[in-house]
Amino acid sequence: MPPMVFINEDPPDHTIHRALVSRMFTPRRVKEIEDKVRAFCVACLDPLVGSDRFDFVVDLGAELPMRTIGMLVGIPEAEQVSVREHVQRGISSEPGQPMAVDKDHYFDGDKFAEYVDWRIKNPSDDLITELLNIEFEDSTGVTRRLAKEEILIFLAVVAGAGVETTGRLFGWMGKLLAENPDQRRAVLNDRSLVPNTVEELLRIEPPGPHVARYVTEPLEFYGQTVPAGSAMLLMLASANHDERRFPDPERFDIHRKDGSHVAFGYGVHFCLGAALARLEGRIALDEVLNRFPDWDVDLPNAHRAPTSTVRGWDSMPAIVR
Repeated sequence: MPPMVFINEDPPDHTIHRALVSRMFTPRRVKEIEDKVRAFCVACLDPLVGSDRFDFVVDLGAELPMRTIGMLVGIPEAEQVSVREHVQRGISSEPGQPMAVDKDHYFDGDKFAEYVDWRIKNPSDDLITELLNIEFEDSTGVTRRLAKEEILIFLAVVAGAGVETTGRLFGWMGKLLAENPDQRRAVLNDRSLVPNTVEELLRIEPPGPHVARYVTEPLEFYGQTVPAGSAMLLMLASANHDERRFPDPERFDIHRKDGSHVAFGYGVHFCLGAALARLEGRIALDEVLNRFPDWDVDLPNAHRAPTSTVRGWDSMPAIVR
């Protein structure tokens, strides 16, 4: 595992490296950009008003997260589409085949090299500029700045996570609210239900359904010993459907009281971008309802994403009524 892929590191490296990027994703920082994120969403949806159909993924899920993370990171708008396509190629797989993983390019940040070089000469209020200038004490006790190669890996991790997972949420939003029109009408008429609706979407159809971990010491689970060095796949989606925690867990219910799902993980690896993802989900749902209060989904023409990394749709077309 290359250094700086903080989502796959243990403390103390994980603690140090996560802290370097976390300041760009605090609830306060996310709140500051809310108006800009809403403006991005409006720009995606307004051209579609008056049409009899639109696509929750192609028209919204593929656009809004890309523009938002591009703004935060410091990727020029003209280059954001190519970054999204680069990320998607990296996680796509062929049916029945394992993902192609190159251990020497596990997170390939070469795509961002030109942006980093440009920001060295043109600093701004974005993550690239922040990473270029920050000084920190690494796990060996040395105070230093990040090397360019380390910054590139950071950017690959952040861009990949920020574009793909949130974008998949919008496909589930279109599908589940079409299948539950009574609940769609409820949130349409009472926008205070928007945040809880987003939480229930995340619970019942988490875009990141699992995380993998290595066991560093022998552990006992349910009477079985798991040896050190074992690989474990933790099914977050299964935990979100645990009947011991959620009454009638297979039922989509925007009025559900217990929102303590694990769609964003748990503990020290809790999703760094959770506040941003929630903000984008709330804004997207609010603005869709403002323009398209009633829709059906065209499931025969919907397409699932060919990847085992995230779970969702490449296309979720909706027919406006």
